[in-house]
Amino acid sequence: MFNTTNGCNINRKFIYFGHNYLTMINKKAGNKIRNYREAKKITREDFADRLGMTASGYGKIERGETDIPLSRIEQICIELKIDLLQLLDFNNANTASDKNGTQPSTDHYKEKYILALERENNRLRKLCGEG
Repeated sequence: MFNTTNGCNINRKFIYFGHNYLTMINKKAGNKIRNYREAKKITREDFADRLGMTASGYGKIERGETDIPLSRIEQICIELKIDLLQLLDFNNANTASDKNGTQPSTDHYKEKYILALERENNRLRKLCGEG
């Protein structure tokens, strides 16, 4: 295992980006969830109810103050009728729709996600001296 200049520890089985990186991801995900919820004109209290949560517990998700389990992310995506890739695409603007009010296709997000994974894979290979 070795440390990289960007603060992640690498061994060939596991990558840990550190607490600050995970906090940033939680905040970005929370913002996108709030934007999608507001675009659908659902109140925070009603959405928390749909998820079987308290409004204060759900508020922590939107503010990025807590880690979101994958099962909860899946439940949120189902309730908002969005694809997981739409929620986790942080390179796109934090809006629920484009200028015309339409949501980009799932294929668009899949292609962007695949390209991002390929770039990350190449970057990690270089860090490990394989590329």
